[in-house]
Amino acid sequence: MSDATPTPTATPERPQLPAQSPPVDPAETAVAGDKAASTGKLSWWRGDGGEGAKRNLGLIGVLAALIAVGAITKPDLYGDPTWVWNNVLAILQLASVVGVVTVGMTFVIIGGGIDLSVGAIVALAGVWCTTVATQSYGAGGMIFAAIAVGICVGLVNGVLISYGRLVPFIATLAMLVAARGLAAQISNKQTQVSTSTVINDIAARKVLGIPILVYILGAVVLAGWVLLNRTTFGRRTIAVGGNPEAARLAGINVRRHTMLLYALSGLCCGIAAIMLTSQATSAQAAMANLYELDAIAAAIIGGTLLSGGRGTIVGSLLGVIIFATITNLFAINGLSIEAQNMVKGGIIVAAVLVQQFQFKSFTRLLARNRLTTTP
Repeated sequence: MSDATPTPTATPERPQLPAQSPPVDPAETAVAGDKAASTGKLSWWRGDGGEGAKRNLGLIGVLAALIAVGAITKPDLYGDPTWVWNNVLAILQLASVVGVVTVGMTFVIIGGGIDLSVGAIVALAGVWCTTVATQSYGAGGMIFAAIAVGICVGLVNGVLISYGRLVPFIATLAMLVAARGLAAQISNKQTQVSTSTVINDIAARKVLGIPILVYILGAVVLAGWVLLNRTTFGRRTIAVGGNPEAARLAGINVRRHTMLLYALSGLCCGIAAIMLTSQATSAQAAMANLYELDAIAAAIIGGTLLSGGRGTIVGSLLGVIIFATITNLFAINGLSIEAQNMVKGGIIVAAVLVQQFQFKSFTRLLARNRLTTTP
């Protein structure tokens, strides 16, 4: 007999069942879901997502107030629907050139820079495209020359700032003086008349009762909105303006991107030069005077943070329309340009003060949250 030790059979342990949770009332679940959804919507409106919407609603309220002032001061004019429609088209046409420049300025400011040379670039591009040699190539040659000059001057600004490490204020201020001087040299301080009927008809013709200049403004604004909100270029612009060092560590070529931002601003200036030349059927070195003030003011009024990292194309467009409405309101009431400039200066100061107050409040809120969340 052999002593065979029986092999023990493994008895699987009985799995421990999880504790039963108490039954949940479906009605309470639905109520909780509704509360979460409403809380999510409310937090979006109170947070960063709703900040731009609230700011744009405020700008629309300012426009409504300006319209109300016009209706009170000139009730006979605002009582005529035909005059009101024509006046709206006149305001949009007045805002079209500055609006195109403001789109490029908005990108530059969001990216943490500033461009004081936009008016001079518009003048240089307009003078260059109306020379006798350029006009001999027809409307296509004029448009190409204006856009090429704008991009090239913008690239020079970008190279000086990105690779030459010049402060944007100094670099673009120097370009302002140089571009104005070059435009005066090319035109011999004379007004150059545009002989191209195609260029001149851009400001004169209408499609479906709306001037072509308004369509150009709409196309540029739409392209700028898509570029800022729906592309990698826009996200990189916000990142570079918000924190350049963090953007560099994240793999973004900050220098190249900054250079492209100024080239984009130059592109918008080239388009604006064609539009302004079409309106005046001529170009001179003194054209587009103080456009840099109007563009910066419109962007700031629209909510673009002067230190960079935040801004919207729609807000900048509303800022341009507000300033155009103020100009129109002053004109129909017979007020002087000097008073208009004083009002613009006051609006710029007020907008910057509001931005500083909001930024300081936001910084204090972040510091308070860190203290409360620190264990």
